[in-house]
Amino acid sequence: MLMRLRRSFLSFIVIIQTVLFAAHILLYQTWTFSHPQAGSLGIKLALAGLSLSFVSASLLAYRYTNAVVRAFYKISAVWMGVFSFLFIASLLSWTIFSIARVAGWPVNFHPPAEALLGIGIVLGMFGVFNAGWTRITRATVQLANLPPEWRGRKAALISDVHLGHVRNGNFLRRMVAKILLEQPDAIFIAGDLYDGTAIDARRAAEPLKQLTAPHGVYFVAGNHEQFGDDSKYLQAIAAAGVRVLSNEIVDVDGLQIIGVPYNNATQRGHLAAVLRNLRWNRDRASILLVHAPDYPEIAEAAGISLQLSGHTHLGQFIPWSWMARRVYRQFVYGLSRIGKMQIFTSSGAGTWGPPLRLGSNPEIVMLEFQ
Repeated sequence: MLMRLRRSFLSFIVIIQTVLFAAHILLYQTWTFSHPQAGSLGIKLALAGLSLSFVSASLLAYRYTNAVVRAFYKISAVWMGVFSFLFIASLLSWTIFSIARVAGWPVNFHPPAEALLGIGIVLGMFGVFNAGWTRITRATVQLANLPPEWRGRKAALISDVHLGHVRNGNFLRRMVAKILLEQPDAIFIAGDLYDGTAIDARRAAEPLKQLTAPHGVYFVAGNHEQFGDDSKYLQAIAAAGVRVLSNEIVDVDGLQIIGVPYNNATQRGHLAAVLRNLRWNRDRASILLVHAPDYPEIAEAAGISLQLSGHTHLGQFIPWSWMARRVYRQFVYGLSRIGKMQIFTSSGAGTWGPPLRLGSNPEIVMLEFQ
């Protein structure tokens, strides 16, 4: 079984690396077709190295944490984000050129290709800047049977911080400061606080010790905590004073808060069984904290009032944002409704892979209950 998994993983890496190498060849051909003099050996070697960088850096990042690996990962991740737009620009350049040739229109490949590649670089760099600018998003949630004590109270929702080789404790410290300025009555962390890479989990979670709220701070594990053994992450979060919820319910002034970790909510039957086995009052207001908005219909059928999730990143950047909308439909982002249940999906605060956002913003969500 272990050998089969290793072979599958190796095959996956080979496929991904082959695709990346081919995509970099396309970028090289696009540039040199309009700039033949630019086709030097140095450019070839640079693009070949860059095509290998992200996979190599990712493999190293999951095993090692030091200044060299962190710098290598950051550089390769930024390049992968910018390259995504350069690749799209290359495809558009050849598409325009091919259509013009077939139609018999006179066209010079150089101007549109150069313009599109320039736009790609600008979009990529703006995306890197945008990913570091965390906004406060506000929403009002009206819940039936909400206890009178909770009317007018505020809760902060954060998800997908992805502490690791790009985002670290300093990033989390700035987030904590922003949240505390809002003076929330409760705080919910909907998973993927960590990226899953090699990291000093306790040190990264230190800023959480300052994150307090009158009615508690709650966390559920996401997929990045549960790639493997999640104990070091959960222990670090608990040591920082955060209540880790794992298939359990907490009653806070009459509001039922239910937390289900990612691995127990990845299949319809799993989530349904967990909610069925928990002792809670379906006639009273309830909040389900679960990382991904995969099965809101299961939560609604179980009688949940409000689901809080993250995971989608709203696709993080184009074109993935379009794919995320297709997969998660109306539940990809923001406040939506299914039957009698409402669901708020956050776009998250951090990034996975390329530290870049375009078409989505990093956020801290402030919910007011009515």
